[in-house]
Amino acid sequence: MTRPQALVLDFGGVVTRTLFETHDLTEEALGIPAGTLTWRGPFAPETDQLWQAMQADEISERDYWRARTREVGRLVGEDWEQMETFVQRARGADPEAVVRPEAERTIRMASESGVRLAVLSNELDLFYGADFRRRLPLLSLFDTIVDATYTGILKPDPLTYAAVTSTLDLPAGACVFVDDQKRNIDGATAAGMRTVHFDVGDPHKSYSEALAHFGLAFGD
Repeated sequence: MTRPQALVLDFGGVVTRTLFETHDLTEEALGIPAGTLTWRGPFAPETDQLWQAMQADEISERDYWRARTREVGRLVGEDWEQMETFVQRARGADPEAVVRPEAERTIRMASESGVRLAVLSNELDLFYGADFRRRLPLLSLFDTIVDATYTGILKPDPLTYAAVTSTLDLPAGACVFVDDQKRNIDGATAAGMRTVHFDVGDPHKSYSEALAHFGLAFGD
């Protein structure tokens, strides 16, 4: 098997904490009562019918977040159509505050060890805004960012994985892909990549698994 040379990460949920995990911060930032936001996605799928519909491929991930964006906008008496509005209003001007500590540690360890780094996202700039990359220095460690905001091609379309491997000039088997959505993992596996299905409930375990592909130990 081809020796792994690159770590390819999904962004939202993998590098950053999900909006499901930060309801308290969102409620505080928007000035709405604590406990108002009850949808929990992967943390309580049985109580989130919209999430279930997405997992069943009845709606897309973008459809899910479009619906949540409109819902939260109505709570503050505004008409929100863009996910960028939701994310920036909920999380403020400090993008580093929502980066998973496990993600930063892994990215820096990989970079220092000569592992190449890439982001493969369906909505990086769509959700976070076009100036987000500039405000998050950690992203400067990445060799490339493939973002469907601009390509218009969403995971798990095979062309998305091909775009990353082509840009890195590496075979698929040399890339370790990490994503929290099973459908995207299945797409990467079909494309020939090594994969880690990221568990948002246990980031330490998932990043440890990813680093192990390169002979690196995350540690405690």
